[in-house]
Amino acid sequence: MAVKIRLQRHGSKKRPFYFIVVADARAPRDGKFIQKIGTYNPLTVPATIQLDRQKALEWLHKGAEPTDTVRRILSFKGVLYLKHLLRGVKLGLFDEVAAMQKFQKWHEEHEAHIKRRSDEHKRSRIASRPQQPAVRRVES
Repeated sequence: MAVKIRLQRHGSKKRPFYFIVVADARAPRDGKFIQKIGTYNPLTVPATIQLDRQKALEWLHKGAEPTDTVRRILSFKGVLYLKHLLRGVKLGLFDEVAAMQKFQKWHEEHEAHIKRRSDEHKRSRIASRPQQPAVRRVES
């Protein structure tokens, strides 16, 4: 049985919202799934991603294959990097403490980068708003 980590679409027409699920590859897109491991909302800026990192890592170690979009999400959230570091621990390249320090450092830099992008987006939205003229009150 091939197991995939993929998106399950919810939401109304032109308002997508996705669950990130682990499912049998033969199951329909919005059908039966094994486990729900997160959510993805592409409509917010930046896109909102809630993910249980431990469950995703566990399923990747079991051999579940992510789809292309989910692979990008897992990479963005650092799950694939963590898997890479844990493989280095398993091979004896460094210990688990060093791996977790590397991951923490990456995670902090990544969060700062996301915050910076979000702030830039907010500033550009404010700057692109048309300036409204001051309203004059007419006294009668």
